[in-house]
Amino acid sequence: MKVKEIMEPVVITIKSNDTYEEAARVLYTNAISGAPVLDDSGKVVGVVSEEDLFRIVYPYYRSYYDHPEMYVDYEERERKMSEIKNHKVEIFMSKNVVGVDPETPVLQAGAVMLARDIMRMPVIKEGELVGIVNRKAIYHAVLKNNFKF
Repeated sequence: MKVKEIMEPVVITIKSNDTYEEAARVLYTNAISGAPVLDDSGKVVGVVSEEDLFRIVYPYYRSYYDHPEMYVDYEERERKMSEIKNHKVEIFMSKNVVGVDPETPVLQAGAVMLARDIMRMPVIKEGELVGIVNRKAIYHAVLKNNFKF
């Protein structure tokens, strides 16, 4: 079984020059947890996930341990949201994109996702975004293909 058989061909995307607020709106209104980020030419340059959005608001471990007082004032954390809403996606997106070719075996894509702790991967053919595949689709495909469900 190949990735092309289980990928979602309609992909909701975010532009690299969109703002934090615009990216959050895309994820929220489409009830998705992440999306590929495209540059002006339509090339995949990153991925934005809910985790990336929260990472800006919540501390890294080191920051928390160095300045815990900054992170126990939850009203201040909420004020931080108003500061960051106009930050550009390219600042906080995950830039190390791991894509997959549509001809890749599903089990190989799943192994890469597990090894790299990736929830979704853009499907890229000849440099163009043609779909997206997520862990749930792979999990369901593998089970359905190997068991009687």
